[in-house]
Amino acid sequence: MINVAIVEDEADYREEWKRYLARYGEESGESFRISVFADGFRILENYRAQYDIILMDIRMEGMDGMAAAEKIRKVDPSVIIIFITNMSQYAIRGYSVDALDYMLKPVSYFAFTQRLERAFKRMRFREDRYMTLRFRSGVKKMKINDIYYIEVLNHDLIFHTKTGEYTVSGTLKNMEEQLRSDGFFRCSKCYLVNLRHVDGMRSGFAVVNGDEVRISRNRKTVFLSALSDHIRETVK
Repeated sequence: MINVAIVEDEADYREEWKRYLARYGEESGESFRISVFADGFRILENYRAQYDIILMDIRMEGMDGMAAAEKIRKVDPSVIIIFITNMSQYAIRGYSVDALDYMLKPVSYFAFTQRLERAFKRMRFREDRYMTLRFRSGVKKMKINDIYYIEVLNHDLIFHTKTGEYTVSGTLKNMEEQLRSDGFFRCSKCYLVNLRHVDGMRSGFAVVNGDEVRISRNRKTVFLSALSDHIRETVK
């Protein structure tokens, strides 16, 4: 269940965004709990960091969206804020409160869903997800974000992680499919890299937690593109 707050002083827009969320839920299978507020004052009453996403108009009577977001950020650094406005110059100020994005009114359903999907990517990036590694001497529950990269050697996979190296049976192709949505990218036939741990590039290698991981020549362009996309999605 994803908790969404709509903060908008115009009833027509509030209803439209509720319809968009309902439609997206039917199409995607996502489930939303929606709370609606007419201005910034009302969402701040008894605010307890209970929302995953806030869709917030900037220009409203009473307390505007920017002022409300500044107060929200003092108690809730992780909630995803998406501003909705009819004047793009106001949205630029959103960076000061770590807003994920903004939409210009009138908002099309397509634009609305694109922002939602970007919000879901950030939510997944912030979540602590786990996987279970099964190796010869036992099993280990591993936080996915603690994996630096995975190397294939002979018919084994070597997981290079925050807590050490673990050798398991499996294929890199299966790991690539399993971890694609967690920010992993295959840079050669031998390596699958967690993009969040890439510190830089060095003459045909990615520097991953201090290790040099070879990038194949035919994967270099797509790897750089994937790394750039990852940085754009997560640096804000």
